Formats: sequence, structure tokens, C-alpha cells
Amino acid sequence: MSLNDPIGDMIARIKNAQLRHHKKVILPTSKFKTKIAEVLKSEGYIINYQLITEKNKINLEIDLKYNSGNPVINSIQRISKPGRRIFSSAESLPKINNGLGIAIISTPKGVMTDIDARKQKVGGEIICKVF
Repeated sequence: MSLNDPIGDMIARIKNAQLRHHKKVILPTSKFKTKIAEVLKSEGYIINYQLITEKNKINLEIDLKYNSGNPVINSIQRISKPGRRIFSSAESLPKINNGLGIAIISTPKGVMTDIDARKQKVGGEIICKVF
């Protein structure tokens, strides 16, 4: 089975796991998904992530974070999709929820938050927004 939007699949799996109050979510890995998980961890939206090997397949295991029974991630939405890519310059990067949320941006300097991209004055593709 081929997957057209693996990042969209990752976001949907995280949403579904949080709706069912799962502690972990396991998904097929890629370098890009690992970078997104790294940004989510550094911003405090997930506890941890790790690469696990099962039957010669490497999977990404994300430990979800809850605060008094409620998921820390209130909303995670895909912005740039395979059918319509959304790019932005450093000056016009969106502020998510008046600065309370983050946008994950894929830049020439790597995957980072919108705040870091503004500091480094680089634009790129807006992958998703989290708050």
C-alpha cells in the first residue's frame, strides 16, 4: 500500500491516539517525521520519541503528553498538503493562536518552529500548526 501523505497520516494518528487517551503512538518512520517529533518534544507537546526496530522495520514511537487528563496538544492541523504546497517568507510567517501555538516550518536550514525561523530570517514550507 502506498501512502500519498505520510505527514498527514502521522498527524491523524496522533489525533486519534489522543482522542482514545493512548500513552503511545507507533508509526512508520522517516527522517522528516523524526525531525517533526524532535520539534514537538523540544516545544513540550510530547514527552519523548524513539526509534524501535521490529522484524527488520524501524518504527517511530511517540510518547504522548497529558495534563490532568487532557492532551497537551489541543489541535494539530496540516497546512501544506501534497496537492497544495503553502510557502511563506520569514516576514510573513503566521502567528498561531496569538503566539500561544507554533507552526512547524521546513526551511533550507532544517525543520523548525515559526519563532526560530523568524529569528534566523528564513522562510519555507508551513507543514502544520500546533496549539
